[in-house]
Amino acid sequence: MSQFFSLHPEQPQPRLIRQAAEIMRGGGLVVFPTDSAYALGGHVGDATLLQRIRRIRGVDERHHFTLMCRDLSDIATHARVDNSQYRLLKATTPGTYTFILEATKELPRRVMHPKRKTIGLRVPDHPVVAALLAELGEPILSSTLLLPDDELPLTDPHEIVERLGKQVDLVIEAGYCGPEATTVIDLTSGTPVLVRAGRGDLAPFGLNAD
Repeated sequence: MSQFFSLHPEQPQPRLIRQAAEIMRGGGLVVFPTDSAYALGGHVGDATLLQRIRRIRGVDERHHFTLMCRDLSDIATHARVDNSQYRLLKATTPGTYTFILEATKELPRRVMHPKRKTIGLRVPDHPVVAALLAELGEPILSSTLLLPDDELPLTDPHEIVERLGKQVDLVIEAGYCGPEATTVIDLTSGTPVLVRAGRGDLAPFGLNAD
């Protein structure tokens, strides 16, 4: 059965953040709240982590994983970003957006899209994730906690424990974070392309959901 931490949503306890980071560093799969939905995540360098997330999500190798980053400098380390892309990122991060960008050679090939060599990146606006990222000193490899037969991501930490208790190593509870996933924007073509309408406003990209 997984461990269960209750963290303060605005001022997460440093001791529990350190413990959660150690679980991630050790290859553990962690469920944690974000500014747009609960997510599954862990250490980028752990090869088995991808397999565990794919099994829970019911997705194949073409699924875009997301790197949660502390700031734009982290994004620039792991993705190729030109000036126009950078301006868009600066205007919309941190926030409830995931951006599809061309990955750099800093990333293991196994976390990229196998054909496009792209990766999802985001800078979340949530104190718990921010504290985790600061403690880790590196991005978190993540995916929205949306199970195969569900229409919306899971929102109740206790239900998450009931349904995934033996498949994850830690569930972090820090209050309600809503069922909407991020808005996903593909920036690889030079013009923003809407991949998924979610919690993030489309206006900054000149897009609409129709």
